[in-house]
Amino acid sequence: MPAGGEDLARSFYAGVLGIHETPKPAQLAKRGGCWFERGALKIHLGVETDFRPARKAHVALLVADLPELQEKLRASGYALKEDESLAGYHRIYVDDPFGNRIELMEPN
Repeated sequence: MPAGGEDLARSFYAGVLGIHETPKPAQLAKRGGCWFERGALKIHLGVETDFRPARKAHVALLVADLPELQEKLRASGYALKEDESLAGYHRIYVDDPFGNRIELMEPN
């Protein structure tokens, strides 16, 4: 993520996706960025001086109640993108506040 984007990251990852922020260790916190964790899921966002969003490469998150999450994303102003179907899953794509592509998947 770009420098100074921590509040946007918190709003999206914790506020919309519901992944709780975890404090970074003190020696790493001075570098900026945010960590979000829930169980085995760990998303650690670091600050990059020459930041460029990951538009093709992406993470895929398994979610429960994708339709409800879609509504929450739309209500928060995020555009959703659909792609070819994938056997066994309903899925959509959304960009985080920095333009990083994220796939949200729910088994059907």
